[in-house]
Amino acid sequence: MDKILIRGLRVFAYHGVNNEEKESGQPFELDITITADLSKACETDCIHDTVSYSEVIRLATEVMRSRKNNLIECAAALVADAILDSFPVKSVTVLLKKPKAPIKSAVFGYVGVEITRTRDERL
Repeated sequence: MDKILIRGLRVFAYHGVNNEEKESGQPFELDITITADLSKACETDCIHDTVSYSEVIRLATEVMRSRKNNLIECAAALVADAILDSFPVKSVTVLLKKPKAPIKSAVFGYVGVEITRTRDERL
């Protein structure tokens, strides 16, 4: 199966269990992997026969900014579900990274969650 990859999408949003995270916000980073049949797009070379990267990015950014969730698990699932609902894709995986999580007891690159949703799960 073919894949569309979006890596390092940076979104400033307001997710976290601490009040400060919901008030001040922080940067998040998303890696999105979409599985879809791209054979028609390869044949026609037409944007209308593929999944628009810019539209996926617009939607993911909108979803990330539309709510203030306690858990990044919830935010990642909302992004995955929105993409699956909006585009003709077979599956979507969202890796949501929180590089500035308020954890003072350790040095780390990021904490994150990875959520995968498939169209088959919804049938």
